[in-house]
Amino acid sequence: MKAIYFFVSFFLITLNTIAQNENNISTRERNAHAKKFLAALTLASNNFTVHYYKCEWNVDPAKNYINGKVTAHFIITAETNSLVFDLSHLLTVDAVQMHNANLNFTQSTNETLTIQLPTNFSVGDKDSVTIIYEGVPPGGGFGSFVISTHDGTPVMWTLSEPYGARDWWPCRNGLDDKADSIDIFITHPSKYNASSNGVLQSIVHNEKNSTTFYKHRYPIASYLVAFAVTDYSVFTDSVQLSGSSLPVISYVYPEDSATFHDNTFRMINAMQLYDVRFTKYPFINERYGQTQFGFGGGMEHQTNSFIIASDENLMAHELAHQWFGDKVTCGSWVDVWLNEGFATYCADFLYTEKFNRSQYKLNVSNELASIVSQPGGSVKVDDTTSINRIFDGRLSYNKGAFLLRMLRWTLGDDIFFKGVRSYLSDPLLRYGFARTADLQRNLETVSSVALDYFFKQWYEGQGYPSFTATWGQDANNVATIKISQTTSVPSSVSFFRVPLELTFKNGSQQKTIVVQDTVNNQIVMADIGFKAKKVLIDPQKFLISKNNRSIHTTIVQIQSMPVSVSPSPFTDYINITLQQTKGKEILFMMFDNSGHLILTQNAIANGSNQTYLMYVPSNVAPGNYNLIITSGEKFASRYLVKQ
Repeated sequence: MKAIYFFVSFFLITLNTIAQNENNISTRERNAHAKKFLAALTLASNNFTVHYYKCEWNVDPAKNYINGKVTAHFIITAETNSLVFDLSHLLTVDAVQMHNANLNFTQSTNETLTIQLPTNFSVGDKDSVTIIYEGVPPGGGFGSFVISTHDGTPVMWTLSEPYGARDWWPCRNGLDDKADSIDIFITHPSKYNASSNGVLQSIVHNEKNSTTFYKHRYPIASYLVAFAVTDYSVFTDSVQLSGSSLPVISYVYPEDSATFHDNTFRMINAMQLYDVRFTKYPFINERYGQTQFGFGGGMEHQTNSFIIASDENLMAHELAHQWFGDKVTCGSWVDVWLNEGFATYCADFLYTEKFNRSQYKLNVSNELASIVSQPGGSVKVDDTTSINRIFDGRLSYNKGAFLLRMLRWTLGDDIFFKGVRSYLSDPLLRYGFARTADLQRNLETVSSVALDYFFKQWYEGQGYPSFTATWGQDANNVATIKISQTTSVPSSVSFFRVPLELTFKNGSQQKTIVVQDTVNNQIVMADIGFKAKKVLIDPQKFLISKNNRSIHTTIVQIQSMPVSVSPSPFTDYINITLQQTKGKEILFMMFDNSGHLILTQNAIANGSNQTYLMYVPSNVAPGNYNLIITSGEKFASRYLVKQ
C-alpha cells in the first residue's frame, strides 16, 4: 500500500516533477501510518500460529463502530496454557469462547488480549477460540478504520499497514505468520455493497441488512485483510493469463464508474506483462479486484487493491504488489524495499518501458534525481521504529527500484528475470516471508555470480559514485581510458564496483562500450573505429551516480599485467598464469559480449608465476567471452571461446 502515496505523484499528474511530488506523497503516507505505528511491534505470543480465521463483522458506513466475532483456528508451537493476540484496548471484548464455553481473558493498554486456555496445550495441538468484541476502532483520518463520504454518501474502509489490523480485529499482527485461509462475513445496510478479499460466495438479504460472504484460500498476512462498504457500482472484466481466464472485478463510486471502465484496460496490460515476466498471477484460482476508497493513493490488499482513482501508474504499482508484498511478503520492515522497491520498479520502469517509452525515460531521470538529491541513505532500513524512515520515498521506493534496475543491468535481462522468477517460486518463500538475503540467494543460484559486493554497496551502503573518464585516442583510433571515481559517503562505500557504459561520439558516429569498473583509476583500451569528439558516461542512466565528468586528454599509459590463459577453446575450466606482488588480491571476472558479468573469482597472489584454476559452470553457454583480471592498479584482459 505504501505505493499509495508514492504513486499519487503520478496520479496527481504532474504539476511538479516526480522528485518534488515524491516528497509530498511520502509525507502523506508517513502521516497516514504514524498513528498506527506508535506501538510498532506485534506483541502476540509466539507459542501459536493461526491457520484459519472466520471473521464476522457488523458495520454501517454511517457509524464509526464495529461489532465483531472472529474465530481463530490455531496450532500450538510451544507448550502453553495461554494465548496472546494483538487487539486495541479501546475495543471492548464481550466474551472469548472455546467449544461454546467462556474463557477467562484480560485486555491491556499495550494493545494485547491474553486468553487463558482451559488446560495445558502441547506442541502440535490444534483448536480454536472465538473472540466477540465491539467498539470504536482508534483509526480515523487516514487510519486503519475509516468512515467518510463520497459525493455525500457514507463510505467505510480499512487500511491496516503496517500494524493497524489490531485497531479493528484480533489477530497475530506481525510479519511472522500467515493464515492459510480466511472467510469474511460482512453484515451491512442492504442499500450498500461490500468489497473484501477473495471470492464473493453469497449475499443474503433481510429487510434492512445484507450479509456478504467472501472466501479466500491462499495464505495471507493480517495487514492485507480488508473490507469496504458503500453504494458501489460493480462491474466485471476478464483477462487471459497463460491459458487461464481470470475475472477482474471493480467496486467503484457511481460518479466515477465511467472513468474506471475506460481505464481498467491499462491495469490488464500490466497484469499480462507481469504474468509473463515473473510468474503466473499468484491468486489465479480466485480473482483480482480494484476497490475505490478515499485514501491518498492505493493499498495492495490481497486479491483486491484499494485505490483512489484509476490512474495508470497507481494501478500498475498496486497490482505488482500482488507478487511483491502479497505472495512474497517482506519478513521485516528493515526489508520493506522488497515490497516497495519492486512495486515501484514494475510500475515506473518495467510497465512504462513497454507501454509508454517517453514516460519511462522521464521516470528514470526524475527518480535518479530524487535519489542523488542527498548524499547518503541506504535502502536497508536502519530504524524500524521511525515511520519516516520505513516509508522514505527516496530510499525505500526510488532507490529500491533503482537497485533492481542496476541488478538487471549487471546480470542481463535473461538472468535477472530468471532470478526473480526463482525468488517468487522458492518453496521457502512463496506465499510466505522473505528477507533481502533470500533474493540474493536466488539471484546467485541462477547466475552463478557472487553478489555480496553488490548488496553491500547498494543495499547496506550509503551514497553513490561520481565518475571521471579521462581519455584519448591514437592514430589508429584506439582509445585509452582512465576511469576514476569518488563517492558521496566514502566512510560507507569507498568504491562502487559497477559495469560502466561509455558512449564515444562525433557528429555522425557513435560507439558504446561497457567497462567493468573494478578498481579506482582503472585503465582500459578500446578500438573505437573513428575519431571521437566526446564521451558520454552512463548515458542510459543504468547506475545511480552524479556529477560525472569526461576529460579529453593525451593517451594514458597502461600498467599492464602479463597473463597467459589456457586452454583455448575451453570447456569447463581455465588455467590462468600470472605474476603479482605477494599478498595482493587478484580479481578474475568473465563477461559475455554484452558486457554482463557471468562469473567472478578471487585469489591472493604469492609473488611467483602461479597458475590459478577458474571453473566455469555448465550452464554458461558456448560462445565468446572476455576475461578481465585486476590486481591493484594493474589490468589485463583476454578474449576466450567456450565450446
